[in-house]
Amino acid sequence: MRSDLSDEESQELLKRLETMLDLISRYWGKKNAGIIEMYVVKDLSIWSPNMMPANAWQSVSTGGGLTITQKRSIGQVWQAKAVVYAIADRGTPQHEAVHAYCGQAFGSTGPVWYSEGMAEIGKYWAGPDDKTVHCDPYVIKYLKTSPYKPLEELVDRDQFTGDSWQNYAWRWTLCHLLGFNDNYSQRFKPLGLALMSEQPRISFASVYGTMAKEIEFEHKLFVENMDVGYRVDLCSWDWRTKFQPLRGSRTTSVKIEADHGWQASRLEVAAGQSYSYSTNGEWTLEEDGQDITADGNDAGDGRMVGIIFHDYELTEPFELGIEGTFEAECDGKLYVRCREDWSKIADNEGTVTLKLQAAR
Repeated sequence: MRSDLSDEESQELLKRLETMLDLISRYWGKKNAGIIEMYVVKDLSIWSPNMMPANAWQSVSTGGGLTITQKRSIGQVWQAKAVVYAIADRGTPQHEAVHAYCGQAFGSTGPVWYSEGMAEIGKYWAGPDDKTVHCDPYVIKYLKTSPYKPLEELVDRDQFTGDSWQNYAWRWTLCHLLGFNDNYSQRFKPLGLALMSEQPRISFASVYGTMAKEIEFEHKLFVENMDVGYRVDLCSWDWRTKFQPLRGSRTTSVKIEADHGWQASRLEVAAGQSYSYSTNGEWTLEEDGQDITADGNDAGDGRMVGIIFHDYELTEPFELGIEGTFEAECDGKLYVRCREDWSKIADNEGTVTLKLQAAR
């Protein structure tokens, strides 16, 4: 690394880069192919323009970075060398180093949505088993206050790299969801490896096309609810549980976990129909915290709440609690959860059993 950072700053950055490189190497299952060469700029005014290519100078001067990868092929054998040019702040060196690793290890970084989304994941990733959102608060604020970008737009082939940090942020949301949500993660790594290896006829549509509605639904929820600390794996939507209506004296019961998002109740509700419910058990809102019932604490945190899913749309959440009745505002499937800030559910503990019956 060539840089105008102080020795202390350089060592701290190198430590972060080596940690990141170890994480992504283990994730993709391939060691870095050679040394990654980097130019990291803190104060551009003390650098000479002839120290880097003109396009790299332009990127750094506008507060960004650029990775230039040269690939040579001899028959089926190829070798690649990547050089990174990056401004020293905003995680840009880590972002560009992901591009360099992918270029050297696989010969390509894949399409723009994958390339830039995964580079952002590499920038934020804290550990091999960590699935927590760690991105900058200003990024979260932008995403939650901006018009939603549909999947079709995010994976469009006509995108170009280096367009804006805002577009990088949107690509990150998709890669983070696919990479850590239990419904999609098993397909995501093989897809990425195929994209970077430029395998023919492999694309987002060929792998996830049949799941597009489900992904779009969960992606919208992720963007709407996320904050630092959010876990998409704990909030994975249950698409597999079978739901059924209840008539007469039939009942259904299900265990609801405090540390998960919306969970399937197995009850298919009908508009205007009333249902009675009761609960048994306690949960906590922190590790080794105070046990509370489904009525929650004095502030209402920890209370059991419900929502109705119908045709990939959700009603507004409504209060449940330890026992009572509710009237369904529309046809659909009932999902419930322990009410807690979405970014804080990971340390919740305990389960509550919910019993449901059509009200007479």
